[in-house]
Amino acid sequence: MSAGRIGGRLGELLGLHHPIVQGPFGGGLSTVELASAVSEAGGLGSYGAHIMTPGAITEVVAKLRAATDRPFAVNLWVPQEGERFSFDVTELARNAERLRPYADELAVDTGSAAPEHPAFDDQVDALLAAAPPVISFVMGVPPVRVVEEARRRGIVLFGTATTVDEAVALEAAGLDVVVASGSDAGGHRGAFLRPVAESLVGTFSLVPQVMDAVSVPVVAAGGIADARGVAAALALGADAVQVGTGFLATAESGAPAVHKRALHSREARTTVLTRLYSGRPARGIPNRFVREMAAHEEAVPPYPLQSLLMQPVRVAAAAQDRPDLAALWAGQAAPLTRPALSAAEYLAALTGKLPGVGTVRVREG
Repeated sequence: MSAGRIGGRLGELLGLHHPIVQGPFGGGLSTVELASAVSEAGGLGSYGAHIMTPGAITEVVAKLRAATDRPFAVNLWVPQEGERFSFDVTELARNAERLRPYADELAVDTGSAAPEHPAFDDQVDALLAAAPPVISFVMGVPPVRVVEEARRRGIVLFGTATTVDEAVALEAAGLDVVVASGSDAGGHRGAFLRPVAESLVGTFSLVPQVMDAVSVPVVAAGGIADARGVAAALALGADAVQVGTGFLATAESGAPAVHKRALHSREARTTVLTRLYSGRPARGIPNRFVREMAAHEEAVPPYPLQSLLMQPVRVAAAAQDRPDLAALWAGQAAPLTRPALSAAEYLAALTGKLPGVGTVRVREG
């Protein structure tokens, strides 16, 4: 990585020392400690807030401000067409019954009470009022009013694209930065113009096409977990890289021990897209639950109902150290992650300043 690329256009926009963005994690995997550590080390730390109430969002922004005076990002999911946030009793019971064998095995209850999910409009209003340095979005283009209010408050907006057309749409909507998220990436897929199956473009195919199509800074995401991947993405013209799975493995992340161990296991060499845990396609390590429930991929309800019904199972599986039932989100570069590194150490490794961890080797002869 040449000295001239340190920070890049994203560095100029936000005052970053390194062109490294920590991917935001939802579902309780984000922590203030991780996001602030990455920001303090010169990257852009991120916090996933898509399941949080407006009050909790206000509180977490205040905690991040107290933990670092460097820029940080808070992430929300844009609702997609067809998603509902209220459910009748019959629908709840029918879909909870499908999960009963696993709930019984873990000794938890699922579907006995109407689950609730905060409304996006309330979440985004709270986030705009809290005014973090950066708000990032996945799953779509935020409403015009949100873009206008963010601009008025001096908030930088990131949008996530899985195709060139999505990147063009995000720039046209007035967002400041496009995250080009390849199909290699772990966790939830953010396709919003075409079905996910038609939007699975690999990171190193997607990035140069997006660079050619938009004028705003572009962040490469997906399948990047060491200094070699960072160097390759920057060589393709990306202004920065976003790393999710690698930071998920660090000491400060909120991932349970069973999840972190899985990232470094032989099983992580294989990942799949599944709707079974949340109702939206997401990439993770296949386990017993994914394989036994494979026939129900299309039958499970859409997000957020499936996610809410699965929450007791996910939480209990993590607490009981059950990799066969836990949600093990991981990108295709998960085997390149390393255990026991702090976020600052891992960021140093990504920038080539920590020898022996994914460094670029030159072949001789």
